[in-house]
Amino acid sequence: MTASERDKMAAGEWYSCLVDELEALRMTARVAVHQHNTMAPIERGNMASALRVLFGAVADDVFIEAPFHCSYGSINIHLGARVYLNASCTILDSGRVAIGAGTMLGPNVQIYCAEHHRDAVLRGQGLEVAKPVTIGADVWIGGGAIILGGVTIGDGAIVGAGSVVTKDVAAGAVVAGNPARPLRRAST
Repeated sequence: MTASERDKMAAGEWYSCLVDELEALRMTARVAVHQHNTMAPIERGNMASALRVLFGAVADDVFIEAPFHCSYGSINIHLGARVYLNASCTILDSGRVAIGAGTMLGPNVQIYCAEHHRDAVLRGQGLEVAKPVTIGADVWIGGGAIILGGVTIGDGAIVGAGSVVTKDVAAGAVVAGNPARPLRRAST
């Protein structure tokens, strides 16, 4: 039996993002994101209901500022207790994105799980591979940072504003720059 493109995406294999099944999932996410981004804050609360049910797992006290954007949401985004996503966060979640308890993302933080094919012809056919992103507990990611697929950020780490994280970040480390490099160990 041949695996569907969604199954390939979930397995971290090369898949085509241009199939109807994945477009339908992206449309469901767009509708949920639109509801979240257009509701009055008093009605939306911490997170619009359509967005809450879209995610794989989300603690009750997660707070997501509007606007927010994600690609799929379904089963791929997992948010621990007290996670805070500031305005204009984008999660392109073709792969699993897990964010641990007490983690804060500044405004305009972007998480990109998809890596497009390097061959122009295959890239034009929509071939990409999804790489997971894992962010530990009590992490602080400064505004405008970009986290690339396949990265793990350890508990208590700090990512400086505007950084581009291309490699794993150790627990307690402070990184900044493009590409992000260690500055010093975080104090406890």
